[in-house]
Amino acid sequence: ARPQHKNFRPYVRSVSWSRPTGSLGVRARWVIKLVAVEPAIRRSPRGADLCFHERVTFHGRVALITGGGSGLGRRAAERLAAGGASVAVADRDAGALADLAGVTTYPCDVTDQAQVAELVDRVTADLGPIDRLVHTAAIMPAGRVVDQPTDRILDVMRVNYFGTVTVTRAVLPGMLDRRRGDVIVFGSITGYAYSTRMAAYCASKAAVNAYVEILTHEYAGSGLRFLLVAPSSVRTPLLDQAMAQGPKAFTRSVRGGRIADPDAILERAEAALERGITVLTPGEARMFYLIRRLSPNLAWWIMDLVNRD
Repeated sequence: ARPQHKNFRPYVRSVSWSRPTGSLGVRARWVIKLVAVEPAIRRSPRGADLCFHERVTFHGRVALITGGGSGLGRRAAERLAAGGASVAVADRDAGALADLAGVTTYPCDVTDQAQVAELVDRVTADLGPIDRLVHTAAIMPAGRVVDQPTDRILDVMRVNYFGTVTVTRAVLPGMLDRRRGDVIVFGSITGYAYSTRMAAYCASKAAVNAYVEILTHEYAGSGLRFLLVAPSSVRTPLLDQAMAQGPKAFTRSVRGGRIADPDAILERAEAALERGITVLTPGEARMFYLIRRLSPNLAWWIMDLVNRD
């Protein structure tokens, strides 16, 4: 039975398709509905009203945002800075950092261990010990495996997964010594529910998702708060990288505007962190996650169906 609590409301996510199947052309009609529960009034355990457009639930002073030149990283930086935090923003595209105001910027390639170590040292010297890491740096080229150069596929793993390892490995020792800090890493629902034409991205995000879940359990009781955010498509420039060769369902969703709002995802992340949630699959991502867990074959059947021309 669903909990009946004044602070919770049920909601339904539904997806439906109608396609001819079988040699006789019988039409298969089906609807998947996921009934779940989300907070109607978001309040932290401390009783603070989580009004995210005015402030975020950050209890520290210094935040480091990687991949902060655009997309989710940029919005996270802007929101934290608006809330009064000292924000360091890193991105390998120095030009993308030029027009950011109210933050301290650092060009940095997250795949380079020396650059990342220097980044953490500089942020600590300039602003103080890092109290929150928001890691969003990623790339998302798409296409069939044999149509992409091997170096391109390997670069996705280097940036998305190895970059995650390099950054967290550099930040964690200081947080563990102080026994406090937030580690928020953006994985993807594609790391749980896979799609054709996204092999490199799905593999890299599967590694990220697994890595962060393991970190969470290895350092339980350390005083740190960990959160893996695994959304579906979010309205950011990252999506542009996959539009030309991406799967049909993905490109149709983007062109049709059926993608998540960055602020909505960041708000859900703040609420999840405050409530002690360690893995967040917001919105439709939760449906895909559950289908994949319950029946991988069904998940592939759905994915193949929606990606047909």
